[in-house]
Amino acid sequence: MQTSRTFNKVAAAVILSLGSGALVTGLLPPVLALDATAPVRIEMSVPDFSALVQQNAVAVVNVSVIGKSTPILAGRGLPFAVPDDDPENPFGEFFKRFPQPSVPQAGTERPVQGLGSGFIISVDGYIITNRHVVDGADKITVKLNDKREFPAKVIGSDAQSDIALLKIEAGDLPTVAIGDVGSLKVGQWVFAIGAPFGLERTATKGIVSALGRSLPNDTYVPFIQTDVPINPGNSGGPLFDLTGKVVGINSQIFSRSGGYMGLSFAIPVDVAMEVVAQLKAEGHVTRGWMGITLQEVTQDLARSFNLEQPRGALVSEVNAAGPAAKAGLQAGDIIIAYAGKPIQDSADLPPLVGTTKPGVNQTLTVIRDGKERELTVKLGQLPDKDGKEQLVDNTPNEGGPRLNVAVGDSPNGQGVLVQQVGPGAAAEAGVRAGDILLSLNNQPIKDAAQLRQLVRNLPRGKRVPLLVKRDGGALYLAVAIPSAEKQSG
Repeated sequence: MQTSRTFNKVAAAVILSLGSGALVTGLLPPVLALDATAPVRIEMSVPDFSALVQQNAVAVVNVSVIGKSTPILAGRGLPFAVPDDDPENPFGEFFKRFPQPSVPQAGTERPVQGLGSGFIISVDGYIITNRHVVDGADKITVKLNDKREFPAKVIGSDAQSDIALLKIEAGDLPTVAIGDVGSLKVGQWVFAIGAPFGLERTATKGIVSALGRSLPNDTYVPFIQTDVPINPGNSGGPLFDLTGKVVGINSQIFSRSGGYMGLSFAIPVDVAMEVVAQLKAEGHVTRGWMGITLQEVTQDLARSFNLEQPRGALVSEVNAAGPAAKAGLQAGDIIIAYAGKPIQDSADLPPLVGTTKPGVNQTLTVIRDGKERELTVKLGQLPDKDGKEQLVDNTPNEGGPRLNVAVGDSPNGQGVLVQQVGPGAAAEAGVRAGDILLSLNNQPIKDAAQLRQLVRNLPRGKRVPLLVKRDGGALYLAVAIPSAEKQSG
């Protein structure tokens, strides 16, 4: 009975007032009373999105495409092809890109149709959408909120970020306002406008679930994770904050069914606008590259490297011909800072490197043998997803002179190594894969970025000397630069 009365006294002492949110600890022992923390009272309700949706829906567009009549490949529409029946593959059904049109069996030929979303960023008709929405399209049609339709052309697209820039011939168009991704917080309300399954002007809401999320094969994009309902047809559409400004571009979902399952991912708008700026100016995107493979520093690895706690990005492999190797970086180094910015996780480093221009020197702070040291690395240019440097002539619709070669770093650091030669001026002059390009028009070639600039400045309709190193010897080739009228774009 004594035990029962004591229990009743303690139980009666703890009174949680649901109305006031106060925790009363009157009869608790002093030690327990001191440890008790009053819960934070939050009064909130779901925001009314109606005014924001009405204000911004006018600048959201539908993007419909008709693709090339080419043999259909298995796995089309996924960010990476995996066997669907492999129970051991954790990504077998992960991150299905959308829209997902009806796809015929592999090996057949049939025009591919697709539907996505986009949004207008300038009054003269520039539109942002996802690259996978328009990739391989023969015909692109943009439908405005007022139901007007316009043919669109692709100004440029970027596979690494999945961003495409479209242009329609129209004027005095409504535009979105660009927001500040840096002000986003986990738990903050956001909403999307798009055309899921072709249902135009559909608005959905949710919260920011995580920031800086790294996904497989998308290491250069720190995704915004939300629980906003996103479905096929939303792809390329805007993600807004509660100020009505765009903070992201809806791009991917986690799904085992092809539809929404509570995990949606958006490209941060600051990443997208940086890509757009390069696409408008150059027609392509260049990124910095170090030539290393990274992995996360786990608790066990931290202990094995004598670290007090897990931090940084562990270098597991160094490309022997890459910039990092030339800077002295080694496998086993742990990068804890890049250009003075702390690196807490391995996912922090690639976006920082990618936004740095090739040819720029940056300082790395690394831990090696338990001691911190600084290294200076001169960044190269990120190879494309096929492992080659981006094509020098990759400037669609710019009409600039074209070499049409893919290049990489030279083994001896002089010039650039030709990895592939396509139809164009270089092939006609006799350039071969394996040649090292030393100078163009009597200007030394230091790297791929400088070669691109030299090509851009070449006089049209004339021949210029190209110095190449081949089989241990050097020779000049005469490159005929087509006139503007003969450019295919």
